[in-house]
Amino acid sequence: MSGDTPAPASLSPSWDANLYLRFADLRLRPALDLMGRLDGALAARAGHAVYDLGCGAGNITRILAERFPTAPVVGVDSSEAMLAKARTQTSDLRISFRTGDLASFRPDASPAILYSNAAYHWLENHLALFPDLVRLLPPGGQLAIQMPRNHQAPSHALMPVAAERGPWRERLAGVRGIAPVADPDRYWDALRPHCSALEIWETVYQQPLTGPNPVAEFTSGTGLRPYLDALAEPERTAFYKVYCELVGEAYPRRPDGTTLFPFRRLFIVATR
Repeated sequence: MSGDTPAPASLSPSWDANLYLRFADLRLRPALDLMGRLDGALAARAGHAVYDLGCGAGNITRILAERFPTAPVVGVDSSEAMLAKARTQTSDLRISFRTGDLASFRPDASPAILYSNAAYHWLENHLALFPDLVRLLPPGGQLAIQMPRNHQAPSHALMPVAAERGPWRERLAGVRGIAPVADPDRYWDALRPHCSALEIWETVYQQPLTGPNPVAEFTSGTGLRPYLDALAEPERTAFYKVYCELVGEAYPRRPDGTTLFPFRRLFIVATR
């Protein structure tokens, strides 16, 4: 995934690693922007590890290992499908992967960095977990979090609209998508008492997509998964078609053939 918690089924979607990686370049940019704010001093000391929480298919985990060449790097995820993909992608003995629930994560080794790219927003109570994660760090250790904060955009707001527009309405009535990420000041207030330094910022990425239904294809690998998982064929395809029509109107193709998909993301770097 990029991590989830075994709460309601609607918040524990299935994961198709190949589909998720179809937009790997666009998903990589915020991960690198977050990584650029990390201090490698503690990670260079013996006995300290770097954790990739919600590592998914492990592509970011491998970059973390390059960024911190002397530290062991541990990828943690709840999706066996993603972890299976991750394990086939590296032979670096410093990198290991393990199954884990981010809601109850505890490190096996002293963490220099707890890093998470696009994972904790799947946990409804993630705000309450962040101070505990900071307390797991030694002095100078860092918690680095990136979460999509695009739930008010048409791409996400139209998911429940599509759920209402068909015979699948009752089957999707209990489905909840990604939990809304709070305003930045909520995270500041929760974390600042536990940190020696804290950075919080937002970036809106103007993502250029191509293809006939590019926004729907992008979200079908993440936010749309709970809705798709709740339906069987032929309703799944019919629901997806309705969603494609809605987002196609909200994100029209431009004269040059691209579709601009603005995507807001929240970043947090907390130093113990």
